[in-house]
Amino acid sequence: MVEPSQNPSPITHDSPVLEVEGLKVHFPVRGGLLGRQTGLVRAVDGVSFALRRGETLGLVGESGCGKTTLGRAILRLVPLAGGEVRLEGEDLAGLDRTALRERRRRIQMVFQDPAGCLNPRMTVGDIIAEPLENFAVGSARDRDRRVQELLKLVGLHPAHRNYYPHQLSGGMRQRVGIARALALDPVVVVADEPVSALDVSIQAQVLNLMNSLQERLDLAYLFIAHNLSVVKHVSHRVAVMYLGRLVELGSSEDLYRNPLHPYTRALFSAIPIPDPLAELQRQGTLLEGEVPSPLNPPMGCRFHPRCRQAKEICREQLPELLELESGHYAACHCP
Repeated sequence: MVEPSQNPSPITHDSPVLEVEGLKVHFPVRGGLLGRQTGLVRAVDGVSFALRRGETLGLVGESGCGKTTLGRAILRLVPLAGGEVRLEGEDLAGLDRTALRERRRRIQMVFQDPAGCLNPRMTVGDIIAEPLENFAVGSARDRDRRVQELLKLVGLHPAHRNYYPHQLSGGMRQRVGIARALALDPVVVVADEPVSALDVSIQAQVLNLMNSLQERLDLAYLFIAHNLSVVKHVSHRVAVMYLGRLVELGSSEDLYRNPLHPYTRALFSAIPIPDPLAELQRQGTLLEGEVPSPLNPPMGCRFHPRCRQAKEICREQLPELLELESGHYAACHCP
């Protein structure tokens, strides 16, 4: 197995290329004969962060916490209930369909399932060329040349342009998805668990490819993942999400060395140690109970029903995401 790069490249820009402020995504729940609204699922409920060019921000959390919905909301693939998404200083939330379509050239997405996101009736060349055709970029000869460049860029042979997705392995299909995302020269790529559907032996190869593309093209990644070890290796900063809200945000080094939020500590306790003796001796933080429903989130801190150190204020007041250490933020009354 190829080992992933241990440290991402240093960030070369200070000004954010993507700013998310107070982002909310709510889904109505309907029932009855008339289909009236009976509730509201608060999938994303007031998330804020910034992403600089050349930076990778890892986004972690349990299934159902809103990670994928947040990624799709940034591209406005789902309707927003509130907040702002500023790409290179321009608020995407306020754009009409025509203006939004043009701005999507600068922000693209790599999906989780490389088989499900590629049209099985199109060749690899047509799949990669489709964004170029949609935006009328260059002539047919220019697009053909660009497809060959992208195939080489992601480590595939130009002859693969005539293949269909089912003729490729999972890792090769994900490379095609990455090439398609890069076709229009974006500055931000939202990667929604890009390696979770791949064999372990292939995951590191795809991660190394993404790291090399970031260094070469100065890309900014929002890297959504379940695998905390992978996030540690590829991310400059890490954001921890729980029930639609960010509970901790900090540099990868600080957050893994000294997690401030009890939920983050519990997540890290689940990472296995490849030493049986050390695994037996370590004292982890066990999570109790189940994740509350986003249809009816708890009052106060949303984590307090599962937190062993919860106090009265935790049950009454929602904590804000505050800077408790230099560059290290946590939303906790008792960090």
